[in-house]
Amino acid sequence: MGPVFFVDTQVLFQQHSFIKVSTLAKKMELNLNRVDYIQVGVTSQKTMRLLPAHGKKATQKVAVADHDGILTCFGMKKGEAVPVFKTLPGQKISRLDLGGAVDSPQEKIYVCCGSQVRGLTKKGKQFFTCDVNLTESINAMYVSGEDLFVCASYIYNHSSHCKDQDYFLSGDKINDITCLVSQTLTHPVPVLACQDRVLRVLQGSELAYQVEVPGQPSVLEHYHKDGGEDILYGTTDGKIGLVHIGETSAATKWEIYKEKKKGGILCMDTYDMVGDGVSDILVGCDDGTVAIYGFDGTNEPTLRFEHTLSESINSIQGGCVGKESYDEVLTATYSGWVTALTTEPQKAEGGPGDEVRMTKETQSKVEALRAEVEQLQVKVQQGRQDYQHSTLSKTVPAFSINDKFLLCQDDASYSLTLEVQTAIDNLLLQSDIPMDVLDVDNNSALVSFSECDWEANGNFLLATYRCQANTSRLELKVRSIEGQYGTLRAYVTHRLQPKTCQLRQYHIKPLSLHQRAHSIQQDRPMNRLSLVGQFSLAEIHSWVVFCLPEVPEKTPAGESVTFYFHNTFLGTQLQTTYCKGEAHFKSDNISTISILSDVLSKEATKRKINLNVSYDINDDSVTHTLKMIHPKLEYQLVLARKVQLIDALKELQVHEGNTDFLTSEYRNILDESSSLLEEYKKQPAPLERLYGMITDLFIDKFKFKGQNVKSKVSSLLEILDSYDLKSLLDFFSEA
Repeated sequence: MGPVFFVDTQVLFQQHSFIKVSTLAKKMELNLNRVDYIQVGVTSQKTMRLLPAHGKKATQKVAVADHDGILTCFGMKKGEAVPVFKTLPGQKISRLDLGGAVDSPQEKIYVCCGSQVRGLTKKGKQFFTCDVNLTESINAMYVSGEDLFVCASYIYNHSSHCKDQDYFLSGDKINDITCLVSQTLTHPVPVLACQDRVLRVLQGSELAYQVEVPGQPSVLEHYHKDGGEDILYGTTDGKIGLVHIGETSAATKWEIYKEKKKGGILCMDTYDMVGDGVSDILVGCDDGTVAIYGFDGTNEPTLRFEHTLSESINSIQGGCVGKESYDEVLTATYSGWVTALTTEPQKAEGGPGDEVRMTKETQSKVEALRAEVEQLQVKVQQGRQDYQHSTLSKTVPAFSINDKFLLCQDDASYSLTLEVQTAIDNLLLQSDIPMDVLDVDNNSALVSFSECDWEANGNFLLATYRCQANTSRLELKVRSIEGQYGTLRAYVTHRLQPKTCQLRQYHIKPLSLHQRAHSIQQDRPMNRLSLVGQFSLAEIHSWVVFCLPEVPEKTPAGESVTFYFHNTFLGTQLQTTYCKGEAHFKSDNISTISILSDVLSKEATKRKINLNVSYDINDDSVTHTLKMIHPKLEYQLVLARKVQLIDALKELQVHEGNTDFLTSEYRNILDESSSLLEEYKKQPAPLERLYGMITDLFIDKFKFKGQNVKSKVSSLLEILDSYDLKSLLDFFSEA
């Protein structure tokens, strides 16, 4: 049976959503058509590559690996995918790269399975096996000649001819690796993309230096195919940058950030799609976006093309696969679809006398597709029978879920993305702490909320999402309240029969809206919390992991550890410094110190560890925090006031027939009514949230002075109802 093949000539163009820091993206210049080639099993990040072409205009073979352990190599012939070789199933393949001798075509295929690296020729013959000295599975790999550069979660290993050369323990999780290898360098220079928003540049087994980047780097790629010292990086929040890596320092050449919030970067490549002699940047995102960036006369990246697929893009390559002389962008998606966006026109234009020939070609294709559909129907029926048999034998068939739970800095919310290899039927969201569910533009599922009784069943949130047909990816947004910590649970049910459900759990931490930072402003008025006791470095680190997101679970090396954070909602800051038997926390927000004090004391009590707790409270920090809250509170009050006026203004407009008698302010409210209502709807209970923060700040200020002021909260709320910053500051100082 031949591969599944169909053509979709409709390309969905979208107005640019990327913006460079200094320039807007120019008009898109490419016209590409979508073609789906084959489908393999579920794939991991960077597991598809194009083999080198033999000749300038020749087509290329494609190597793609999946979670079933199958490596498939195929080429295209007369519009059909023809297999070159296909390996037997085995252990999950997590990465794929190409290698070969120096100054020769890089056409040997290397795959990672667990802690083993295997090498195969372009014909599929295995010639190399190396068991890397790692206790964990490999999640990133770079191949250069006989040198293997591989990474597990925290460990980097360099081996040559299967003999260990270098070893490095990273301070945070490693997401990707690349390596600078050129004649100008005396030795290879590995570059690690790490979770703590830095690129670590190594020299042998030592850290040469670190490069700070504006997000968690998820992928690295050489800008020049033939080497060079320029490295592209992509982040989990959609930022792209180019860094020049030197032997002792690095320089950032440019950065791109997204104007509209979209998915994180999963894969990148460079290829000259326009034919102007300059490599364009190909980008694949976890929301299915494929973007192509070119360069204008000032060498600034501009968006030239954008297309959206229905699932995340795990691999992307530029080359020529379908037909000679036609360039294309090849992608591999999460569920295993290998899809091309090609420059080849999909609608042929024939002249007089070509009608008969075109009809015969079309008819033969239709007949071939019908025969293939019949074979697929037989295969589907057999698959259903096997599935039913497995359930009758009490073996519950598993289905793969790709999930991400990330804090979004833009709106201080958590984005939960669930991607399933088959269609989703419904999703149940349950939380044992108060959480707000926010609207997501591209979420077409129908949501319904159930009444909750926390005292009876421990639920604060019960929401059911019913998905439309063929929905395999669902994105949600929730927002937590700092100080409230617990578990968010997602129960995912697919459409297959019989239906099964999988549970995913996400821990909401006490300081859930804090995000790692490279540094903080030391000139702010700070409050301090100090802990002294008989605890080890591993114990205090585990407490910090429990309280704050984006902290590595592995205990960092060294005698003392320092982390910096900023609150994504308010902009306040936090510094943590701790070692064996001693810990110090300082923040410009008293409520942050209060939450840490309560949680850490509770954790120490659980372990029966006595703590000596001391505080240094700065009253100026309260005024400072209130002034940081002021713009948000004032904006929400104005927004709420405008929304309340919309109905009355519309009624006046209908009654009078025009709006000439209204002031310009009221006319603007009517003109912007739809956008105002949409914005107000997207932010559930914003005033209540801000009122709650101010109330907590008021209680916490006097709690550290040994005073209970809960009886004055009603007076505080009266001040907030007729809000004025000066009156609020006076109330805090006079209470």
